[in-house]
Amino acid sequence: MTEHHFHLKANWPGLRNDVGEIETGNLQTKISIPPEMDGPGIGTNPDEMLLGAAATCYIITLAAMMERSKLAKKGLTMASEGIVDITNGVISYKKIIHRPKIVLESHATDREISLAQRLAEKAETSCMISRAIQGNVAIELEIDIQLEEE
Repeated sequence: MTEHHFHLKANWPGLRNDVGEIETGNLQTKISIPPEMDGPGIGTNPDEMLLGAAATCYIITLAAMMERSKLAKKGLTMASEGIVDITNGVISYKKIIHRPKIVLESHATDREISLAQRLAEKAETSCMISRAIQGNVAIELEIDIQLEEE
């Protein structure tokens, strides 16, 4: 068994609506509560960071799976949305929706299109972050597979 350790340093010098900083690896940013939750909205926040972690893990996993399957792509982009529920003052991360757009070569076969669909679905269950939040945050996929225009 091999373990990898990731480290983060945080500094929060003030009160609830102040601004702090985090630093981990190549990420250095200010943090605060988002304006939607009556905060100052400076830097990033835990909601965006969870969405970012889930999205980057998914798209990297999908790209790696496509590469291993030798499925040629012309483009891979994605928009993701995080939905947070606030009920009676209790804040819950409800759902993440990934909307990957896979552009295959114009001459892609039905088999390659089907493979792209299967890989897009499998990447969600294979991603480490998806597995970590499984049972707590729902993850939905809205997959868009297109052929490159000639």
